[in-house]
Amino acid sequence: MDSDLIELEIGPIAHGGHCVARLDAVDDGTSGADGPGRGRVVFVRHTLPGERVLARLTESGEGATFWRADAVEVLVASPDRVPSAWPAAGPGGVGGGELAHVALPAQRAWKSTVIAEQLSRLAHVEREVPVEGAPGDDERGGLGWRTRIELVADASGRAGMSKFRSHDVLALDSMPLASEAIVALDLFSKTWRPGARIEAVAPAGGDAPLVLVDGEPFDLRRGRPDPRPNARSSVNEIVEIAGRTHVFRVGASAFWQVHREAPGVLARAVLEALGDVEGATVLDLYSGSGLFTVPISEAVGPTGAVVAVEGDARAVRDARRVVHDRPNVELLQGDVGRVMTGEDDSSSSVVHADVVVLDPPRVGAGRVVVEAIAALRPERVVYVACDPAALARDIAYFAGAGYTLGDVRAFDLFPMTHHVECVAVLLPA
Repeated sequence: MDSDLIELEIGPIAHGGHCVARLDAVDDGTSGADGPGRGRVVFVRHTLPGERVLARLTESGEGATFWRADAVEVLVASPDRVPSAWPAAGPGGVGGGELAHVALPAQRAWKSTVIAEQLSRLAHVEREVPVEGAPGDDERGGLGWRTRIELVADASGRAGMSKFRSHDVLALDSMPLASEAIVALDLFSKTWRPGARIEAVAPAGGDAPLVLVDGEPFDLRRGRPDPRPNARSSVNEIVEIAGRTHVFRVGASAFWQVHREAPGVLARAVLEALGDVEGATVLDLYSGSGLFTVPISEAVGPTGAVVAVEGDARAVRDARRVVHDRPNVELLQGDVGRVMTGEDDSSSSVVHADVVVLDPPRVGAGRVVVEAIAALRPERVVYVACDPAALARDIAYFAGAGYTLGDVRAFDLFPMTHHVECVAVLLPA
């Protein structure tokens, strides 16, 4: 047998898209890496709890705290295993589809398990949080949801993606997670400049798709960059929220939720979490292009106010276009941490908040921002999180500042991956 292949009994799910196994302690009775009889921890991708697999070591070494491996042959399969929806994201393949071998209901159960484990371990809160599917995903089998994809051309000019935990590019023939409009661009049959970075955006609302190559608009029909000074570099994102249609003008390379239903799902969840905020002052942190700012401004009404804080200048410009006629909205450009701690001059506007909404990057808000929010003593905090570990850490910081966890909802806005979106409510203890 290949010396890099090991046979493993697969244990519980771990955050990050893998399961935990233990390499048996050596036969002579000496201790393994984690104590007598326990064996070395191995994080194994492309498997499920209860399976027995042959796995190829991808990261190992006597000095390593734990090892990593890919399951390459299933000896005993889980009933939740299905044929991979994206074989190119399997063992040795690209990142971004690590749960493609898991039945869709089991993917959501997997994510629910991770959320509960992170809340228990990091926030010391025992909570079961079911994961809700987005509209249309069951019918599509969890595919065709991405309205934005990023590719890179390999040495021969074929479009592909980087292998998991690697800079090596694997050329692709298809990307099953991409929306129909992106599939129709036929990016994988074209030849590109080796090393070129290709971004494709196809808004769910029907706006014409847009392709950028190395950050510049690209004319697919002519097969070259678009040289016009007014070449389109933004798209219109149309979102239905609380019975109203909103149009957001968003830079093609700017942050926007990639699932076709995510903007509406999250905006509606935030409004429900806010409750009645008519006349209130709401602080919207990490406000991006204004996805939450706009419906919140309508919820607070003419006697209320929204103060939105965002660090990215392009996102603030995008937001300004959509809120320019809303006198109850103030947009502040600045690092959220510096604004909240008073190190930024914009902080003079952040002196009061009845409610705070925050949607931080994957790393979370962190202790400094959490304590600054708590110092305002808002009646409610609504936290939108794309990483359950970061959310749990910040919930612990909120607990230390006098807040307790209320309702938590979770949404499967990244099918076939381990990622999950949460909306949590924190209330004064």
